[in-house]
Parts: sequence; structure tokens; C-alpha cells
Amino acid sequence: MADVSLKEAALIVGVVAACYWNSLFCGFVFDDVSAILDNKDLHPSTPLKNLFQNDFWGTPMSEERSHKSYRPLTVLTFRLNYLFSELNAVSYHFLNLVFHVVVCIVFLKVCKLFLDNRSSIVASLLFAVHPIHTEAVTGVVGRAELLSSIFFLAAFLSYTKSKGPDNTIVWTPIAVTVFLVAVATLCKEQGITVVGICCVYEVFIAQGYTLPALLDTAVQILRGKGSIPFSMLQTLLKLIVLMFSTLLLVVVRVQVIQSQLPVFTRFDNPAAVSPSPARQLTFNYLLPVNAWLLLNPSELCCDWTMGTIPLVESLLDVRNIATLTFFCCLGSLMVFSLRYPGDSSKTVLMALCFIVLPFIPASNLFFPVGFVVAERVLYVPSMGFCILVAHGWKKLSNKSVLRKISWVCLAAVLFTHALKTLHRNWDWESEYTLFMSALKVNKNNAKLWNNVGHALENEKNFERALQFFIQATQVQPDDIGAHMNVGRTYKNLNKTKEAEESYMIAKSLMPQIIPGKKYAARVAPNHLNVYINLANLIRANESRLEEADQLYRQAISMRPDFKQAYISRGELLLKMNKPLKAKEAYLRALELDRTNADLWYNLAIVYIELKDPTEALKNFNRALELNPMHKLALFNSALLMQESGDARLRPEAKQRLLHYVKEEPQDSNGYFNLGMLAMDDKKDMEAEAWMKKAIKLQPNFRSALFNLALLYSQTGKELMALPVLEDLLRYYPDHTKGLILKGDILMNQKKDIVGAKMCFEKILELDPNNVQGKHNLCVVYFEEKDLIKAEKCLVETLALAPHEEYIQRHLNIVRSKIAALGAVEQSSLPSDGTAATEAKKNSFQNLKEAKREKTATQSTVDNKKHSKNKKSIEKSSVDKETPKKSTEEIKDIEKKRVAALKRLEEIERILNGE
Repeated sequence: MADVSLKEAALIVGVVAACYWNSLFCGFVFDDVSAILDNKDLHPSTPLKNLFQNDFWGTPMSEERSHKSYRPLTVLTFRLNYLFSELNAVSYHFLNLVFHVVVCIVFLKVCKLFLDNRSSIVASLLFAVHPIHTEAVTGVVGRAELLSSIFFLAAFLSYTKSKGPDNTIVWTPIAVTVFLVAVATLCKEQGITVVGICCVYEVFIAQGYTLPALLDTAVQILRGKGSIPFSMLQTLLKLIVLMFSTLLLVVVRVQVIQSQLPVFTRFDNPAAVSPSPARQLTFNYLLPVNAWLLLNPSELCCDWTMGTIPLVESLLDVRNIATLTFFCCLGSLMVFSLRYPGDSSKTVLMALCFIVLPFIPASNLFFPVGFVVAERVLYVPSMGFCILVAHGWKKLSNKSVLRKISWVCLAAVLFTHALKTLHRNWDWESEYTLFMSALKVNKNNAKLWNNVGHALENEKNFERALQFFIQATQVQPDDIGAHMNVGRTYKNLNKTKEAEESYMIAKSLMPQIIPGKKYAARVAPNHLNVYINLANLIRANESRLEEADQLYRQAISMRPDFKQAYISRGELLLKMNKPLKAKEAYLRALELDRTNADLWYNLAIVYIELKDPTEALKNFNRALELNPMHKLALFNSALLMQESGDARLRPEAKQRLLHYVKEEPQDSNGYFNLGMLAMDDKKDMEAEAWMKKAIKLQPNFRSALFNLALLYSQTGKELMALPVLEDLLRYYPDHTKGLILKGDILMNQKKDIVGAKMCFEKILELDPNNVQGKHNLCVVYFEEKDLIKAEKCLVETLALAPHEEYIQRHLNIVRSKIAALGAVEQSSLPSDGTAATEAKKNSFQNLKEAKREKTATQSTVDNKKHSKNKKSIEKSSVDKETPKKSTEEIKDIEKKRVAALKRLEEIERILNGE
């Protein structure tokens, strides 16, 4: 076995780099989105065992919507990419390029088994530059082909060493071969086909048999005129070991997919669901189509599904000539390679094996696949094609007459192929460029029109996206997905009537239930989303909630394991104020998938609605066990801990909020709640910093502005609170508590009675029945020494709250003072500032109690608020009779007030949905 020299390897590296350097500038497109961007198995937080339980796209193999493509080792390389560069597409494309170089070098080594050195280099160079490989190399998901090919070729090379001196068996290479076959299969399913190539190699190359010789031997044995030669017995033993190992791999593979084939629709592969003879004629016609792509890769397309290749429905279809021609050529080559001895026939035979056997899994001969033609599955078959071309070129170049022209033709083919590959790579730059390039080749594929629409939709260009989606429905009127896309785009354009009409069309195209036949097996799981989308649309109308629920239930009845239907129905039931039924829906969904962090999060929300914070916190924690970076669970569990009032939970709440702001650095709510926690812990400077960060991100953040002003007022920085309150009231002129706090500061710090009076009057303009604002205005009148007006004001206030004993007491004090001083002489308020100080204290107290406002308990809260509100009027009148509270008592009251105040403001924020 000839080795690959350093010069040869360098040549291959240079050629591959020249053809694929621009692939490094491409992004994640087409299937890359599902396999890379949406695949949670790439994340370090996902257990490694999930790679061996889920399919290539991250879907559990047990679910019917799984494509059953089991490639855990390929996903592992994606995970390594993610570990080093997360979602930086350059690293993924670079690794693909490296793998392609490795395949080309190993392929060169294989070629040297059947070709001379020069022809081997030609075959390897042609393989390196062939444009058909752009999908496998430039498309990141094509890595499955690349990795599988490396171990595929390595397994074959290992098997070629299993023949020892005197035709003895060397078992070590056979054991290595079996291991490498298993590894290749774990990269992509077609890796197992190398066993067939090894068998052909053993019989016709290693042992040198021809088909006539084998038939003669078999006839002699059957006639009893001879026995099986020892060499043939050894060959049979090796083949039995290989076949047994292969059978074991097949059994394991079947167990992994749980004996279920993936569900594909007629849109994915129309011929697969067509009657005879259209099914057989079309599948046979696809073989020359694939062969033509290898011969003439001028018009390449990323998606050959749906109407790309019309069905061959009649024997009179002219395309059957291409099928017949293909089989004639293939048959001729097979007869030549199997019948005649010699190196040339052996080379042709192995080339045919590399073409035919790896293609069998994609041929639809044994089971349907989810595509009509896929360029990437030609990656390994193209090896046999390149060997065949190089062998033919060698035959031509050996003839003196054709030597020059053969070299010219070879140079032209390599150069044009390299240019085509380089140009084709740019098509994979973005989804838009990829699908637009495909539409230039094929305009009869509705999926391509849909995909261009999706690309535009991702760019928020809904108007243009709608045009492509509508075109898709015209190309394929019965395409359920296209009508769903039209409906979704209308919804994004706020055209709900048109959206509903499109969804109804899609729903009408769903197949009807056939008695005795499993419905789920006849429809793609994603098409059932039409019920979800339609229900989500109409449930925006409060009068149609029951109708939406019926749609969810219909989807569930059609597919009892439809997890998303349970999730969406749970959300609807919460909206319908049916938390117990919502709980049942989420518990049913959890029976289907207990590893879904979102489900545990939703269940926690249900428990909050059921007023069970303990269970809610348990479910939040369960969600975070499954996904430590679940942003909503981090945020809401921290709020729940904060609301519990348990100081022991505050450190954990803070850690979760810190994780949250790390994941969502632009969300001001995270910083605001960190500020509230800091206020709870009396860390005023830290609280101020967090509040300022929240306001910087969201200048009109109502709760952050108010609480920052409140923080300043509580820490003796009342004058710093004023500009913050000005900002608050500029954005929210009707913020009652902001007006109260501003009035308090103006009256007690700035001595601006007029300004304070304007604040309280503004409150009464907004709400004439606001007892707190009315009472504070009475205090202003008292400060203005207008006892008559204060009396009238208190009478009006008492009428609003007749059961408030303190208002009646204040009114009695004012009347007593008026009677004592007489109508002419009115005394001024005490000059020691006692009234002003008490007014400030009581104003704060009013604020604290106002924080407890809830619509259903307004009157109760107001009673509590005013029962504690002994205003400066009473203090001034009975100053000599009522002893002052001690400093320690006042401080203790202040501490309790401050803690309650901050907590209640947070409650208001949550209730108001800020």
C-alpha cells in the first residue's frame, strides 16, 4: 500500500484551500439553523447523555416528530465548536474545511490501491474540487458526510490489511474495521455500507475471483464433484464475521429508533406516496438524475423536494429513455468488471462499489427518505465516480494520439470545477442568497419560495415575505405549510382577518380521519401547528376563548403526544382563570417530557396563580436544574424569593438576578430588582447604583424612578430626590404617589407651600375622592394658617371617609382652636417645627400604606393608612399633653416603615405589570 507523500498532501491542502476559503465567510443557513442554532444538545449545560438519546436535530428519538437521524458523534463535534467559539460560524466552517482535506488525503491513499500514482492524484484532485461537494463542505450540517467518510475510508483501508501471508486471516484489522464501521455509522447512517465494499473487495480483489469462476465452483460443489477450497472457507469465515457484525449494528440502530420510521409527507418525497407504476418509474428516474449531477454539476440546488422533479407516471414518458440509458451503461460496466479478470476490471468494480453501495440508503429502495434528491448524499458515491473518471483518463492519456487532448481536457475540468465550487460557496453566505440561487434553477418547488419568505421574515421584511409565501401557495395549492406561513405573516402585519382565513384554508387541507387507521402516521407533526396557530390567533378575542380551547383539544385528540398543544392549552386555561385545568395540562405534558425546563417553569406560574408560592418555587428550581440559565425561571424565582420576605433567601435571589442580568444585560427589570434587594438589605449606595443602571437603560422606568426618589428621601437626600421626581412626573403626570412625595419634600424641605399645594391639588384633579391627597391638602391649609379653610377641607374629607376616627379628631382640634382664638385672632403654628416634622413623618406613613393598594381591598387599606395618620394638627394642639416618643422608638418605627415601603412598591410594580 503506497503512502501519501508530503508534497501530495500539500498539493491537496492548497487546492482545497483555494476552492473553499470563501466558505469561512458563510453563516448558518438552511438545516444549520435546526442542527446548530436551535439545538440545545450543543450547550455545555445539556448532559452529554442527551447526545445519545436525541436525533441529529436535538429531538428525542422516542418522539414521532424525530427524523430518526442518529448521529451523536457529529453532534459532539458541533458541541466542541460551541465550547470554543459558541455560535461563531467561522470555526464551524473551518473545521468542515479541515475534515474535507482529511477525506481527500485518505481518499488518495485508497485510490493508490487500484490506480497508479498519477491517476490517484487526478482522482483525488477531482474529488477535492467537485462542485457537488459544496453542500457537504460549506453547509455545516454536511459535516455528517465528512466525518462518516473519514471513518468509512479508514475502515476500508484497515480491512485491506486483513489478508496475511499464504492467504491467512489477520484478525486485528478486521476488529479495527468493525470498530471503525460502528464509529462511521454514529457519524452518519451510510457508514455501515462500507461493509458491502469490504465484502466485494475480499471476494473479487483480495481472492481474485471472477463471477464465472465463482459460478463454476458453486456448480461443481452442488454436483458433488468437488469440495469447498480452504481459501474459500477462510473467505467465508471473514465474510460471516463482517456480516454478523453488520447485523448487530443494524439491530442496535433499529432499537435506537424504537422500530419506527420517520414520518414524511408527500411534499417531502411525492413519489414515496404515489401509486404504482409512478412510484417505481420515478425512483428509477432519480438514479440518472443523480448521475447527471456528478457528470454536469452546472445547475445545483439546495432543495430538490416537492415539485422539483415531476412524477414519471407513464411508461410513455420520454424521461424513461434516460433511465434505460443509465441502466444499460451501469449494466455494461458491471458485466465488464465481474466477468473479466485483470486490473482494469478490478478498478471499475471497486469504483462501481463506491458509487452504488453508499447510495443505497438514499435510493428509496428499502425505505422512504425525506427528500427527492440531496447533493450532500453524493459525497461518498462521487469517490467511485472520480476513480472511474481517473481510470478512463489514464486509458486515454496512454494513447499517444490522445495524450495532449486528455491533459487539456483534464486541466479544463479541474479548473472549471474549481471555479464553480468557489462561486457556489457564495450561495451559502446567507439563507436569502442560498434560496434565491435555488429559485434560479427551480421555480416549481414551493418549499424554496417558502424559504425565501422565511429569510425575509427573519429580517422583519414581512411585506416582501408575504409575496413569496403567496407564490408558494400558487405553485403548490395544497401545501399546508405555505398557507400557514401566509397566515403567520398576515398576523405579523396585524391583518387578523386575512390571517384567520389562511389558517382555515390550511386546516381544511389536513387529511381527514380514516376509521381504523392511525391518523398521526399520515401527517407531518409540524402541520398540526395549524391548530395551535389558529387557536393562538383567535384567543386574542376574549369572546372566542372556548373556540380556541376546542382547537387545542382537537390537536390533542389527533395526536395525544402533541406536547405543544398541552403547553398552549395550559396558557389559555390560565387566561380563562382555570388554573386547576391548566395544571392538569402541564402535568400531562410533563409525562411526555420531564426534561423540558419550560414546562416546569409554566407549572410554577400555575402554582403562583393557585397562591402556592412554595410549590411554585420548587418548580422554578426544577426548571433551573434542567437549564441553569433559564432566564425567566431565574428572574421570577428571584422575585418570588424577594416577595417571601425571608431574609435567608435574599442571597440566592441576588445570585439569580445577577445571572439574569448577565444573560439579559439590556433588561432594566433585572437591575431594578437588584436595587430592591439592596434596599431590603439596607445597602443604600448599592441600591442607588442598581436603580440608576435601570433608569439608564429605560429612562421612563416608572418604578425605578419612584423608588430612587424614595431612597433619596429616606436617606436624608430629599433635594436629590426632586429632579428624579420631576423626571417621573414628566413621563407619568398622574403618578399619585410621586405627587405626594414631591409635595412632602416641597413642604418640609424647600418650605414651598405653594408648590406642595399644587401637587396635592393635582392629585384631587386626577381623583377627587383620594382621601390621602385631600387630607394632605388640609395639612397645607393648616400650614397656611387658614383654619376656616382647613375646617371645611376636613369636613369634606370626613364625608369621603366617615369611619376614619382620626379625621374626626383632627376636625375637632381645628374647631377647638378656632373657638379658642375667636374669629378675629388666629394663632400661628408652633415655631419649633413640630408640625412640619410630624407632617413629613405622616406623609411618609401615607405613602407606605398606599403601597398596599389592591383594587379588591382598597377600602381596607385606606382604613389602615389613615388610622396611623396622626397629623401635625393634632400634634400642635396637644403637644403639651402627649409625651414625645423616644428616639429609639422613632428609629424602630422608621426601620419597619422603610422595609415595608420598598416591599410595597415592588408589589405595585408587579401588579401594574411594569
